[in-house]
Amino acid sequence: MNESRLLKKDLFGEVWRESTPTGPVIRRDTHSAHWWLRWLANALMRREARALLALEGLGNVPEVLAAGKNELTRSFIDGVPMHVGKPTDKQYFTSAARLLRNLHRRGVAHNDLAKEPNLLVRGDGSPAFIDFQLAWHSPRRGRMFRIAAREDIRHLLKHKRTYRPDALTQREIRILAEPSLLSRAYMTSVKPVYLFVTRRLLGWSDREGAGDRGRQE
Repeated sequence: MNESRLLKKDLFGEVWRESTPTGPVIRRDTHSAHWWLRWLANALMRREARALLALEGLGNVPEVLAAGKNELTRSFIDGVPMHVGKPTDKQYFTSAARLLRNLHRRGVAHNDLAKEPNLLVRGDGSPAFIDFQLAWHSPRRGRMFRIAAREDIRHLLKHKRTYRPDALTQREIRILAEPSLLSRAYMTSVKPVYLFVTRRLLGWSDREGAGDRGRQE
């Protein structure tokens, strides 16, 4: 029997966990998106699909199962968000760094790894990345891509500093201490506006939907 459970609903639509004969899947649906944001919701969904298709077969990231104008169905990855799993095994971060390098080799920058719910701790202790709405697929991997990729690395290292600060290498400490010019500009000018729009006007929370995730957004 097919079952559906609403994981998240906001101005950009709905995210459902649905059962299928082969196991659960995640379906993003923009039909219910607010009329003035539907174009953006669909653009973000297409962005996510492009990035995930570029990562097909990589493992520990979702796979696209079906994509349409207003819906995207992707595979379900069992696990708990980082802030619940609280990984303290050094191997978790070693494996996460390897996974991130493989993303970058395929021309994908995640762009949203600052949010702990976007990193999962799986049952075997391995990492997985989800929520690729803001991901950037750039096969040519030009200068701007390299800057975005470096910020991915810095965000992962920030999480490592939270859970295993003793495992940071001197090189990793230097990377943490040297944000890019783009990152500094974002923190001082763009981020305050982003937080006002997303939290005050749109009612978003960075961890929205994370409480129901082993289970995922």
